[in-house]
Amino acid sequence: MTDNAVNMVGLGSFRASEADSIFRGEGRRIRPQTDPRYMAAFDEALGMYERLLHGNRRDIFAFSEAMSTSDFQYLFADIIQRSALGMYAEWTPVWDKVAKRGSRLDFRTGRAFVLDGAEAALPKVKELADYTSRAVTDGKYDYAVEKYGATIGVSWESWINDDLEQLRSLPERLSKGARMTEEKFATTLYAGASGPDATFFSSGHANLMTAKLSTGSLQEAIRKIYAQTDADGNPVFTGRLRLVVPPALEITALNILNATQIWAATGGGDGTGNDQMQVQNWVPQKVAEAVTNPWLPIVSSTANGDTSWYLFADPGVGRPAMEVGFLRGNEAPSLFVKSPNAMRVGSGLINPEEGDFDNDGIEWKIRHVLGGTTMEYRAALASSGTTAAL
Repeated sequence: MTDNAVNMVGLGSFRASEADSIFRGEGRRIRPQTDPRYMAAFDEALGMYERLLHGNRRDIFAFSEAMSTSDFQYLFADIIQRSALGMYAEWTPVWDKVAKRGSRLDFRTGRAFVLDGAEAALPKVKELADYTSRAVTDGKYDYAVEKYGATIGVSWESWINDDLEQLRSLPERLSKGARMTEEKFATTLYAGASGPDATFFSSGHANLMTAKLSTGSLQEAIRKIYAQTDADGNPVFTGRLRLVVPPALEITALNILNATQIWAATGGGDGTGNDQMQVQNWVPQKVAEAVTNPWLPIVSSTANGDTSWYLFADPGVGRPAMEVGFLRGNEAPSLFVKSPNAMRVGSGLINPEEGDFDNDGIEWKIRHVLGGTTMEYRAALASSGTTAAL
């Protein structure tokens, strides 16, 4: 830089060489600015520096602290023709629309108990006859939470040179990874590499179909869920259902739910217009919403990832189809920054952005603890979407 004065409104005449001496070693250079935020911040910094030159000890420490943070990353960065793209936008989390949120006290396997029986319709009791005795049976669902996490670190030099401030997003990126972990984990509970989970959805459970998504197929799926009965033969109440689809079926699902009217056979129709009637769309009365899960084609990458679709009961009604649980007290991801094992002589503890004593490294860590399991198969139905629509 030259010794020509840099004139700034409200600051008087300030020699560029003096400015360079102030910020030498910080990886910054002064450039004339017209940005009001720049001018205001520079005015504040210059006033602090002038008081420092006059021996104000409080401002000595304040100035040192200000320059040890990233407050002046924008103010004193080189102005060159560069730009940076932002992070990817995220899908809205969907797992809690179909699974119950639970908790676990520790890392040991936790158990949820259920009782079945004694709920069948009561038989008649004749005069002086004994009442029929009933019994209940117990059941259980087990799962343990596990720890997930990662670290990411950069050098102090990289942090200083980050004039586009892209590295400032590193903690946010780790947090996004934790949210992605929840969504992927919950999806793997009910979907496998080839589509619907073969253990949870089966012909024995009467909750598996193969038809492509359509109004007729959805009608049959709802019929099959309503036909489920508990251990005593009672019908199972599900509340309004949730239709879960991959992105490839999102428009189909929305068309089915948002249609104002549909053509329906009265009972003897052949599906070609004979003996049919036009009715108000009944689907929204039975299905609360269509949920698009972008993880389905990723989890079911071998087959049927774009064709499989699922129905789930309201997780807040009765026994849920699934539960995703978190370690109690750690329901949200925990984000850490490594505390530097160093002290600046005469200034005490340093900011983590100053880096580690041994190698000047700056490091963050994310930790998330979760687990889960499928539970009530009667509260869910799946179709692989591999055969013709009904």
